[in-house]
Amino acid sequence: MSIFISYVFLGLSLAAPIGPINAAQLDKGIKSGFFHSWLIGLGSMTADIVYMLAVYFGVVHFLEIPFMKTFLWSFGCFVLLYTGVESLIRANDISPIQSRSKTDSYTKTFFTGFFLSLSNPLTILFWLGIYGSVLAKTASEYDVSHLAIYSCAIIIGLLIWDFTMAIVASSFRKFLTDKVLILISFLSGLSLVGFGLYFGLQAFKILFHLE
Repeated sequence: MSIFISYVFLGLSLAAPIGPINAAQLDKGIKSGFFHSWLIGLGSMTADIVYMLAVYFGVVHFLEIPFMKTFLWSFGCFVLLYTGVESLIRANDISPIQSRSKTDSYTKTFFTGFFLSLSNPLTILFWLGIYGSVLAKTASEYDVSHLAIYSCAIIIGLLIWDFTMAIVASSFRKFLTDKVLILISFLSGLSLVGFGLYFGLQAFKILFHLE
C-alpha cells in the first residue's frame, strides 16, 4: 500500500508544476466555475494517458524526430496563443453570475485542456523522462498487473490535483472582488501567451538549426 501511495504522490508531483494547464484551469475556474476548470484538467489528464501509452508502447521515440518536434512546438504555440489571447479579451467578462452565452461548452472546454497538454512538447519530455524511468524500474521488479496498478496510482494523483485546482480556482469567484478576479484572469491569460511565445521560439530554433 505504501508503494501505491508513493505513486499517487508521484502523479501529484507531475501535475503540480506551474504551466499552461494550471494557468488555464485558474482562468476557467474564475470565469466559468468549478466544472469548466475541472474539465480543463480532465482533458489534460486524457492527453497525459495518451502519452503514458505512447511511452509504454515505445511510440514516443517517433515524436523525437526533428520534423515532429517542430510541428508540436508550432502547434503548441498556436493553441497557447489562441487560448491566451481569448482569455485576455474576455478577462473583463467576469461576474458572480455569468450568462450561458459567455460560457464555453463542456466539449470545447474539455478539448481545450486536451490539446493544450497534447501539443506541449514539454509534456512528452516529461513523460518520457519520468514515466519512462518509472516504467523501466517497475517492469524490472514487478509483473504486468503491478505495472497497471501503479500506473493507475499515477493517474489518481493527477485526478486529485485537477480536482483540487478546480476547487481553488472556482472558490476565488466567491471570496475575491471583481477587480482582483479580473487581474488574476488577465495574468493567467498573459502567462498562456508567454508560454505560447516560448513554444514559438523553440520551433524557430529547430526549424533554422539554431540549437
